[in-house]
Amino acid sequence: MPAGGDSPDMREVERTGFVDATPAELDRHLSPRRVIEHEGTFSVVDTDRTGEETRVSARGGGMQVVFAFEQRTDGLDYRQVGAEGPFETMSTTLTYESERHGSEVTVRSTVGLGLPLAAITDRVAVWNRRGELDRLLDGLADGVVAADA
Repeated sequence: MPAGGDSPDMREVERTGFVDATPAELDRHLSPRRVIEHEGTFSVVDTDRTGEETRVSARGGGMQVVFAFEQRTDGLDYRQVGAEGPFETMSTTLTYESERHGSEVTVRSTVGLGLPLAAITDRVAVWNRRGELDRLLDGLADGVVAADA
């Protein structure tokens, strides 16, 4: 499930940050629930694992959203399921690789609002998503350190 999309009305945003944890430590710390919590927009209501996929139900901003996660050897792929969330489409790939004594974490997300004037509205979506990804990276950095303390 790659982060890219087929629609020309979608925009991509990428953020990268250093986390003072090895890939093995990130493997132990990283979960779909924590990803959504670290993004800071939604509160997790429930998680459900079926086969290779974990679905996270979350609430926030007057909406209930479902995100589907799939494990990768170097991170996670996830997407918003259906059009009940803030985006018409949203898919994200979170990867990490060994860097010095920790890991470089890259989060790449493709979003689209599906609204008229996509050139403008999807830029707003990217701006919003960029903030979520920054909070995710900050939360990972803080969360792994706190978990190991």
